[in-house]
Amino acid sequence: MLFFIRVTVHQKELSKEQLWTLWEKEISIAKKAMEHGIIISAYKIAGSMEVILIYKADSHDELDRLFTAQLPLADYITVNEMTPIRPYLDFAEDVINRWGKKS
Repeated sequence: MLFFIRVTVHQKELSKEQLWTLWEKEISIAKKAMEHGIIISAYKIAGSMEVILIYKADSHDELDRLFTAQLPLADYITVNEMTPIRPYLDFAEDVINRWGKKS
């Protein structure tokens, strides 16, 4: 399953150095996930503390565990949006095939 995910990072009581240290750990994990095809794409929104990504998950449980406990910044993020998505070309094929219905 693919998901569009948008998160906001909150500095809270962290110093800038603590924030950067945690963010470096997060980046290391994200790079590995991208190399393994788990994160399809990721972007930092310019001028804000927001990140958006396309994430490939096997289950909702996986996402829940990841964003509530496993990430270094888990205690400092808000998940603003987590929406299931599908590749547009898969949708296009369904349209062309009229969703598998025969006239």
